[in-house]
Amino acid sequence: MPSAEHPLLGRPPRNPATNGFWQRLLDEATAPYRAAGRFAWHFARGKLGRDPVFRGMLERGDFNHGGRVVDIGCGQGLLVSLLQRCGALAQAGQWPAGWPAAPVVTAYTGIELMPRDVQRATASVGALVLPGGEQPRFVCGDMRHTALPGCDLVVILDVLHYVDHAAQDALLARVRDALQPHGRLLLRVGDMDARRGFRISQWVDIVVTWVRGHRAPPTYGRPLAQWQATLQALGFRVRAVPMSAGTPFANVLLVATL
Repeated sequence: MPSAEHPLLGRPPRNPATNGFWQRLLDEATAPYRAAGRFAWHFARGKLGRDPVFRGMLERGDFNHGGRVVDIGCGQGLLVSLLQRCGALAQAGQWPAGWPAAPVVTAYTGIELMPRDVQRATASVGALVLPGGEQPRFVCGDMRHTALPGCDLVVILDVLHYVDHAAQDALLARVRDALQPHGRLLLRVGDMDARRGFRISQWVDIVVTWVRGHRAPPTYGRPLAQWQATLQALGFRVRAVPMSAGTPFANVLLVATL
């Protein structure tokens, strides 16, 4: 059984020289959401601009693991918009020299339970053209039952706790089966052992879900060590990256590679 590479690896320090590039990337990745209305645009600006996970994954090169991406709990499709602009800016020779190579996404499938979010995604970024000529594919469905296409990278950010532990285990096994050899899963979860931060994360999650126009379902958390052990038992090597620096939360990004 593979063992964890390291229990916790911190986020690389921010390079102020790339702040201007990040702002440009943020502006370009969120611009398409104006087509879906003020709410969609403001939500995109807030989520991409304030959540450290997106810039952190780019700075570490977490996405650079093949071109076929499955985004489970994709919401408005923010990730594909961000990644498409990364590729376009890199192609134009405008990628920061100090960052890992820009990700190149050749196929994208977003899975989302909420029809309104799928509608916003389709209206905003459904017509984007990815390298190779494909357009993003959005599926309105329950992640517990929706078929997963063969892929190189699966992204699950802050949604797996909405289903019970048995359903979590079943989905993670299906993710493992959908990934090609040496494929990667990027999974952000809350660490239940960090009690105060975990409770705050849950409360904020409920508020954000309500703002998006949805009712927050019950949640099913786990301690970080249990998340890691579950992934290792499926054949993943696991690296845990704290995602709560400067915040009161208990979020951890698990970078899991077959």
